[in-house]
Amino acid sequence: MEPLMKMTPTERIPAIVDGLRAAFLTGKTRSLEYRKKQLKQLYFLVDDNKELFIDSIHKDLGRHSMETTFGEIISIKNEIITAINHLNKWAKDKTVWAGVPFAMHSTYVRKDPKGTVLVLGAWNYPITVQLGPMVGAIAAGNTVLLKPSELSEHTAQLIADLWPKYMDAETSAVVNGGIPQATALLDQRFEHIFYTGNGRVGSIVAEKAAKHLCPVSLELGGKSPVIIDESADISVAAHRLLWAKAFNTGQTCIAPDYVLVHRKVQDKLVAALTKARQEFWKSMSTENKDFGRIVSTNHWKRLRDMVSNSKAEMVAGDLKEADEATRFMPLTIFNNVTADDSTMADEIFGPILPIMPVDSVRQAIDFVNSRDQPLALYVFARDQPTFDYIMKYTRSGGVVRGDMLLHYVIEALPFGGTGPAGYGAYHGKTGFDCFTHERAVVEAPANGLLGRLVESVMSQRYPPYTAAKLRFFKMTLASVAWFGRPKNPTQSDSSIDRPVRKPGCLRPLTCRKLVFIIVLVLAWLLYK
Repeated sequence: MEPLMKMTPTERIPAIVDGLRAAFLTGKTRSLEYRKKQLKQLYFLVDDNKELFIDSIHKDLGRHSMETTFGEIISIKNEIITAINHLNKWAKDKTVWAGVPFAMHSTYVRKDPKGTVLVLGAWNYPITVQLGPMVGAIAAGNTVLLKPSELSEHTAQLIADLWPKYMDAETSAVVNGGIPQATALLDQRFEHIFYTGNGRVGSIVAEKAAKHLCPVSLELGGKSPVIIDESADISVAAHRLLWAKAFNTGQTCIAPDYVLVHRKVQDKLVAALTKARQEFWKSMSTENKDFGRIVSTNHWKRLRDMVSNSKAEMVAGDLKEADEATRFMPLTIFNNVTADDSTMADEIFGPILPIMPVDSVRQAIDFVNSRDQPLALYVFARDQPTFDYIMKYTRSGGVVRGDMLLHYVIEALPFGGTGPAGYGAYHGKTGFDCFTHERAVVEAPANGLLGRLVESVMSQRYPPYTAAKLRFFKMTLASVAWFGRPKNPTQSDSSIDRPVRKPGCLRPLTCRKLVFIIVLVLAWLLYK
């Protein structure tokens, strides 16, 4: 049987990269109008073929069309539109003030493309995590090579088939394949590599890139915790938590991985989650069309073993409902999980939710800090001081309070990790900046009357050196320190041991939120 995905021959890869490098040197991608044309073509590549993308992703992941439309198609189209609308502003030189000594000089930062870049995509969101980085790379003026993940083979082949029909083959290309193709690509020299996936492969990518001194962006993952304080609205928290865990069947790098809930509201949370599960899905079986499938048999077996080996109390889900043939894994909830449980070892990346009780916010923070920094941190807490305390003494790629996943689809926010969750960020202008070299430029007056005037001053730097010349530069160049020695240089005004301040009676509303609430009320009254 002929394989579904057509593999790019590895021996062709050097020529493909050389072609992209040669195209970059022609200056074709330096034109902002050309970049916008390519971005528009990418928009129509998605928009014209959205039903094909929905179908291919359903074949790869069993994902419902609403999740693909809501989670990928709308967001990638919005990101492309934003890039087109703001490209002139993003690419504009940024003038900087260099101080009085250089008042006669022109000093600015030029936004130059890096060159030829590589995007290594992931299977779980075949549009946004593969075409998303391409938006920033194309907008920044690079020539780009994309290798989609072979695990989402239907979507990978669809992208490869559509690419030459919409995009300029001189300045961008798609390579399909598995480990041999990825290895061959990493043996080539690029000016930037953008990788989305797991930490093990991320280390290999970084090591390979280091041989060429190539900068890398790593979008990885980790165990993203959810902290639920006793002050939270438990019903709202349960519904939003369950939705986020089930979205794409938990196969999301920023999916809520485990829950740290205050013991006082633990039972209430479990009851609310169980109720929400029944509301969302009348039955949890292979007949469920609103619940996706695991991407591969190997991943399915990994999750099955994780459930089988757990010592915690299973409050929802049953392995009898799981089906290897269709790669169906029911949403499973474990209560009273301990730190050494099978569900707490590695990133779950599936529809399994462990719940661990804590006695205080401090205990939750200590547990989070005892592990690798997560890609995302979710908090449900009514009062601001508690949230501020969590924010101040934890680390994560991003934070969402009162909801889940939303920071990924807001392109005005940078998306990226820290520590083992990865490094580098993208989306919106941050994505443009990721693939841009900020080139420092100084234009010194060297001709005419102004040039001679500046030379009369700057000539003081030439040998022979004298005490008078040194005094001149100390007087004109050196900044003045308008501060004295600190009395207690080792003393800090912040400490994790300080108790959380109790909130006041009223929570302040920003003007923007207040206006938005008024508009919503007026719209509702007019509608009624």
